[in-house]
Amino acid sequence: MFICGKMIHPTALIHPQAKLGPNVRVGPGAVIDAAVALGADCLVGPHVYLTGVTKIGAGNKFHAGCVIGDAPQDLKYQDEPTRLRIGDHNVFRENVTVHRSAKLAEDTVIGSHNLFMVGAHIAHNCTVGDHVIMANNATLGGHAVVQDRAFLSGCCLVHQFCRVGTLAIMQGGSAISKDLPPFTVARGDNGICGLNVVGLRRAGFTGEQRLELKKLYIALFRSGINLREAMAAAQKAFTSPGALLLIEFVAAAKRGVCADTGAHHRSSDEA
Repeated sequence: MFICGKMIHPTALIHPQAKLGPNVRVGPGAVIDAAVALGADCLVGPHVYLTGVTKIGAGNKFHAGCVIGDAPQDLKYQDEPTRLRIGDHNVFRENVTVHRSAKLAEDTVIGSHNLFMVGAHIAHNCTVGDHVIMANNATLGGHAVVQDRAFLSGCCLVHQFCRVGTLAIMQGGSAISKDLPPFTVARGDNGICGLNVVGLRRAGFTGEQRLELKKLYIALFRSGINLREAMAAAQKAFTSPGALLLIEFVAAAKRGVCADTGAHHRSSDEA
């Protein structure tokens, strides 16, 4: 059915107050509630549920069975009109769930150009940056932060309030309850095993820049000295933008940071 520049399947249920941009396509059995604003050129697949005070940008694709903007899984939540904000050109594959925030003071926020694979879950009050990939069944607890270009492999777990740094990668099945520093590779539980060299190369880091990050990684995580002392020395010795980003991330950690897993578990981290 063609309605005012939109392709709407006749079995879709769309509240009259919902706002749909031009060239939106809505599949069979989809439900869009009153406080949803959907940007131009979005695709809403079969049996997708868009609800809550949810603002969605342009060019997003929601595959079958997604539930976006539903109430947080938080016993303290009292049915307030909390919010979810989504940027542009994200892909939400089958059965992805994203919950709105649990507090009026802040939103759940997703940036742009992200890929959320089958069954991924983003909990209340999370912040996800741009160009992030979450593979099948990867899960973020409440208030987690995932920075730009991070990659969470299948069945990865991020504890509430934890941060995943830019260009970090989590190996399949890994879990963190501490912060994962930028550019590093997570393995197992709260472990790291080197730098995400492939990601750094793809992001345009030069050989010289990668070498400096390798030296910084060794200084912070493999020197055998107290991390606070290692940080104090590193702040004087390393000055490149990437190195400063890593140092600032570690300095801001409130839950501690993941630790190097040792020689027997190290991946290749050649610059």
